[in-house]
Amino acid sequence: MTTDDILIRAAAGRRLSASEALALADRTDPRPLMRVAAALRDAGHGGLVSYSRKVFIPLTQLCRDVCHYCTFAHPPRRGEPAYLDADQVLAIARAGARAGCREALFTLGDKPELRYGAAREALARLGHETTHSYLAQMAELVLRETGLLPHLNPGVMTRADIDRLRQVSVSQGIMLESAAERLRRRGGPHFGSPDKDPAVRLETIVAAGEAAVPFTSGILIGIGETRRERIQSLLALRDLNDRYGHLQEIIIQNFRAKPGTRMAQAPEPDLDDHLWTIAVARLIFGPEMNIQAPPNLNPDGLAQMIAAGINDWGGVSPVTPDHVNPEAPWPALDLLAERTAVAGKLLVERLAIYPAYARDPERWLDPALRAPVLRAIDAQGLACTDEWVPGAGTEPPAETRARPPFAGDPLAFLLDRVAADEPLGEADIVQLFAARGAAFDAVCRAADRLRQRVNGDEVSYVVTRNINYTNICYFRCQFCAFSKGKLSENLRGRPYDLDLPEIRRRVEEAWERGATEVCLQGGIHPEYTGATYLAICHAIKEAVPGVHIHAFSPLEVWQGAKTLGRTVPDFLRELKAAGLSSLPGTAAEILDDEVRAVICPDKIKTAEWLEVMEAAHATGLRSTVTIMYGHADGYQHWARHLLRVRALQAKTGGFTEFVPLPFVPMETPIYLKGRARRGPTWREAVLMHAVARLVLHPVITNIQTSWVKMGSDGAAFCLASGANDLGGTLMNESITRAAGAVHGQEMPPESMERVIRALGRAPRQRTTLYADAPAERRAASFAAAPLTEPVNTPARRWERHPESAAAAD
Repeated sequence: MTTDDILIRAAAGRRLSASEALALADRTDPRPLMRVAAALRDAGHGGLVSYSRKVFIPLTQLCRDVCHYCTFAHPPRRGEPAYLDADQVLAIARAGARAGCREALFTLGDKPELRYGAAREALARLGHETTHSYLAQMAELVLRETGLLPHLNPGVMTRADIDRLRQVSVSQGIMLESAAERLRRRGGPHFGSPDKDPAVRLETIVAAGEAAVPFTSGILIGIGETRRERIQSLLALRDLNDRYGHLQEIIIQNFRAKPGTRMAQAPEPDLDDHLWTIAVARLIFGPEMNIQAPPNLNPDGLAQMIAAGINDWGGVSPVTPDHVNPEAPWPALDLLAERTAVAGKLLVERLAIYPAYARDPERWLDPALRAPVLRAIDAQGLACTDEWVPGAGTEPPAETRARPPFAGDPLAFLLDRVAADEPLGEADIVQLFAARGAAFDAVCRAADRLRQRVNGDEVSYVVTRNINYTNICYFRCQFCAFSKGKLSENLRGRPYDLDLPEIRRRVEEAWERGATEVCLQGGIHPEYTGATYLAICHAIKEAVPGVHIHAFSPLEVWQGAKTLGRTVPDFLRELKAAGLSSLPGTAAEILDDEVRAVICPDKIKTAEWLEVMEAAHATGLRSTVTIMYGHADGYQHWARHLLRVRALQAKTGGFTEFVPLPFVPMETPIYLKGRARRGPTWREAVLMHAVARLVLHPVITNIQTSWVKMGSDGAAFCLASGANDLGGTLMNESITRAAGAVHGQEMPPESMERVIRALGRAPRQRTTLYADAPAERRAASFAAAPLTEPVNTPARRWERHPESAAAAD
């Protein structure tokens, strides 16, 4: 088989065998390899090139090895401490935190205490016997005091070392450098360096795999190895990754000759040699592996390295030098972003732990490190780069939409398909949610063009009152901070259970203030039956016959039918006869049981939620549909949710609108336990509106944005990104407030219309089913009297007393 045949197989996605990979050693021209490698990289990583913003902490520069190209390690020096002390470590880490770093890279010589008495004495003064023990203490200190996530490079380690360091780091690493044993012979670069024995280093990588540590390794090229030996080294690493799946990145680092070393006059690999090796690494490891090259060691070759197949620049520090290569300064991050963009890619920030590993914390992280990682990532596993949190009152990040025109990206093909009204599949939708930079702008613009075509320049809203009739609930949804009582985990306020006179009073007051709708939902009270929900409907209709009752999520319907021994369709017909007009599409959360098993394991399943909605639509009851996203979910789950909604709507036509509800984390059990992200990022929250518009067209024509979750500025941005509805005035919003949101309990019509007109759009007050609100209702809604203070009927026997709370915790 020729090398051309091998490249054809690789381009088709075929994994190269060892013999095929070794045959590439004879292919000297890097360009054909680079073309295939770049295509593979694009298949695995799209248009993104990542980096980690780090601070470099050289804990000790003593080392028992004597590598003949290294200036980092040196013998003990008079007057120079053998180790940085805690104050020095913290000073470096805090400077990094102030500069926006997220990674603390600890680098150090290999077990200097085995060679130098000065190291042993210094460790004794610090209260430690080994360098690894001191490293664990310092990593824990940095994590605790600064929040930086440690990545540790301490050299050769035993399984016990790795297990101990796993408790205080999100990732570890050791460069294999080369699997060529001959480099340790006399005259070789590793002569006299016991820790550079390839077998010993591979044993460390095996131990890291057994311990499920996200691990970094790679090769150092140009130190005397042949190209065939480079390939053998890469194959050895691939074999270990096949076994354990723990190698999160492969570094292809080029040797730089340094004055004062034995290899000061050794020739450095040229750029073509580096590019050849990068391309071969991509061909061997395939699309998904993260292939990295340090940008400071070949600063004039950045575009070429991207063309050769890298997708990562490694750690780049705005604070500390590269202590291993101090002669090679880090590129400024703005310059790195610019050079990456010139090569047709977008620079994105990651953590020290790569996205695929960060998204699976149960497997790859010690329990103590899961919350810090989850709170620092978006749904793709990359770093959150803004401080916006749904409902928290934080300002949306500045968005000028003045980036270069969007062109030449595979996403353009998807947007063309959308414009042609072609349906999208799960992988397509995931790609839309991953849009960043100019691609993000393009998706938002495409959604807004479609919104204008379908809805024109009107923005609708409804005057409504929320009535949450009880906050007692026997379900234990981990995202909920609203439910109260003996079974709840997070009390914010006292348990209550509204009596019917208070419900009637609130409905009458809402009607007087111009409402066309009352929206009723509550906790699943252990003593409620379907008769309770029927009685609520009868009471409302007796009080205000003309009001639209928008009430009871599919969970409440399911529960009500079960308690009365009715089928769901029969119970829905009873509710409709009692006055129910439509259903809120809540309790959907994420319509994917993989996520529901985490956030609401005892709640109705996806199929059951869809079953209730299909039955409601068949009964003649319309409904909304929601998604509550940004917690323990991912883009693939969002895509499945949208596809399931689209499929049911195509069948029934019963959904009036789609309502994205970003997860408000602050007071929720799942967030407080460290098992959820802090909600979607700003980009993700806006994209949910835009992507929903594109995916659900033409079966759902109304996309609502929640001012309670997004804030008025955020809602306005969404209205320019595909949304056409501003939701309800709400009057007494309490569920989102219980989760910690600060955006208020009511947005009166005057404020609604001010937001809409500021966008140059026309406000339209509507009914629940999107007809125009009657003129007399609209007139009554403006300059309405202040709300009377609501009375939440106490349910004292459901209160959770301190002693029982302590026992439960």
